[in-house]
Amino acid sequence: MDELKYLTEYYNNYDEEGRLASKHGQVEFLTTMKYIDMYLKKGMRVLEVGAGTGRYSLALAEKGFQVDAIELIQHNIDILKGKIKENCVIDIRQGNAINLSCYDDETFDITLVLGPLYHLFNDDEKKLAISEAIRVTKKGGVVFISYCINDATIIGWGFVKGNILNAIQSGIVDTDTYKCLSNPSLLFELYRKEDIEQLMMGYDVEHLNYVATDLATNYMRDTIDAMDEKMFETYLNYHLSICERSDLVGATHHSLDIFRKR
Repeated sequence: MDELKYLTEYYNNYDEEGRLASKHGQVEFLTTMKYIDMYLKKGMRVLEVGAGTGRYSLALAEKGFQVDAIELIQHNIDILKGKIKENCVIDIRQGNAINLSCYDDETFDITLVLGPLYHLFNDDEKKLAISEAIRVTKKGGVVFISYCINDATIIGWGFVKGNILNAIQSGIVDTDTYKCLSNPSLLFELYRKEDIEQLMMGYDVEHLNYVATDLATNYMRDTIDAMDEKMFETYLNYHLSICERSDLVGATHHSLDIFRKR
């Protein structure tokens, strides 16, 4: 399957650990963890779909939660297994976000889908992933789904890096709407908030938060990576104070849609 080939090649050669360890990479992680912590309670069971190398699964297991992790790419699974500490309980399986049949209905209190929607390119598969996440979540449980956002790519990759004219000429950017028209060979599907709202129509859920998890961060990576701890703490506080502002969220590179299953 071409999609798996492209993803395997990408993640086998991508330093996800290095990105998450950088100051600019920590902003997305710390923001996401803040919102997860808002809904976590003692004794809850957590599923991470598309666990990658385990940044979130490990953090939650170290807090004492029982975590199940499912991941498509074996390279990522091998890294995750190598980082599990003796006091952590993580059940790791290889599998796909669009088929969570290895888990029963209404099993988890919290379900995290923090990457799979980056790599699904048709609405049927996107809806399968969302439906499966909802199915395995208990009534009253909370689902977190992250997305890569269109206009940050247009600005950063298109204009700042000078790719926009070639992208338009090759047909991967619409000349009227500047919507990126992605495919598996380009690895990432890109969204606007209205695309996410359209995907979520028809699900019996209560929307809780829509969060810009990095917002201005990736536009100023070098500046943030060079900050001392006091300046970085101040930047993070500023970011957290504005990350749900409706007039700003469209500029983020990554967003987090949080909803409760009715």
